[in-house]
Amino acid sequence: MHQDPRDRTQEPVHRSRSGTIGRRFPRTGTEPVTARSPLGLRLLLSGFFLPVFCAATVLFALWAAGSGEGDSPGRGPLVGITVLCGALALIAAADLFIVVRRRRRERGSSAPGR
Repeated sequence: MHQDPRDRTQEPVHRSRSGTIGRRFPRTGTEPVTARSPLGLRLLLSGFFLPVFCAATVLFALWAAGSGEGDSPGRGPLVGITVLCGALALIAAADLFIVVRRRRRERGSSAPGR
């Protein structure tokens, strides 16, 4: 008999071990308990792609503003690409903020005399 993955009859983890949003269920995977994200790589990628996506947003916005009737590509696809690049720039900025905050917290808590 197969168990339905949507069946949440297991007891949730104690509140002190729950996730950021609500409660989560006990780990079922094989990932290590102390798994960590490579913050240095995330810092490098976010730091590189944030200005790239910001520049692309500006360039596509200017291209869309200057496109006329009958131009190829049309104004609609250019606006869509502009919005996509803007959203990716916001995601890169948020990730950069989170990584910098985590690195400061880790360094601050391990520094002697604090």
